[in-house]
Amino acid sequence: MLDVRKLRLLRELGRLGTIAAVAQAFSYTPSAVSQQLGALEREAGVELVRHVGRRVELTPAGAGLAARAEPVLALLAEAEAALAAERRELAGELRVGAFPSAVRTLLPGALVALGAEHPRLELHVTEIDPAGVPDALRTGALDIALVHEYDYVPGPADPALELRPLLAETIFVASAGPLPRGPKDAIGRCADLPWIAASPGTLCQLMAERLCQASGFSPRIRHRADDFATVLALVAAGQGVALVPELALASRPAGVVLTPLAARRRTLIACRSGTAGHPAIAACAAAIRSATRAHLAAAGPGASG
Repeated sequence: MLDVRKLRLLRELGRLGTIAAVAQAFSYTPSAVSQQLGALEREAGVELVRHVGRRVELTPAGAGLAARAEPVLALLAEAEAALAAERRELAGELRVGAFPSAVRTLLPGALVALGAEHPRLELHVTEIDPAGVPDALRTGALDIALVHEYDYVPGPADPALELRPLLAETIFVASAGPLPRGPKDAIGRCADLPWIAASPGTLCQLMAERLCQASGFSPRIRHRADDFATVLALVAAGQGVALVPELALASRPAGVVLTPLAARRRTLIACRSGTAGHPAIAACAAAIRSATRAHLAAAGPGASG
């Protein structure tokens, strides 16, 4: 019988392309990954991985097995969730990931509620950019996470993940004063201004670049910061303009002007395929939804829903 853990490594090799990348994703050594894949080949009785120069690639048999691994892993996760539902009490570790503005605004209330209702559930929170969530969920580093996507940066479909919508936010251009006058849209009026953007490769940075490109220019980035409190402080100091979603506005300094855009940031609850019915993950998702409703109610009229 094929070993499920080895199947997971084969699936990731097909996705990531190198043994080194698979080893890094699972915190293994490359030699350990190679040994596990070799053992899987012996179990299967056919060649699954072949060397091409200094690289490795999946054989047709390996690619076929990797493709079939996804539904197998999802079914196994569903079976484990069903067994967990038979237990009387939720216990054990639950690893939760979220981006910084959600950690500050949505998670505290959810964690308090979960801890009160399920005291034996050991909660671990990791602040993580949404770009890193899929790998963290796939490898088991996280069990459930909050991710977001923007109108101009849609998330790719991933059969290994289940996504459920949570809320949609208005995105604002934050500036130290009114934007320059002009016939263009709000983003277009920022074409000649310096920008404050997130680190390269993050979804926030991609959104800023694509939104500006849609208005016919590339942003002139003066500063880079990933924490929205820092971003807003730089805006207040006259260092540039920036895109800021609603969840980040609790720390808005005096004097910062917000110009709403038609674009939205959507937050979703993510977990591995087959695990949404696990009692601990379902309880966490319910607590996050309740905390989100409470946050939106406290924010008052105009808050996103």
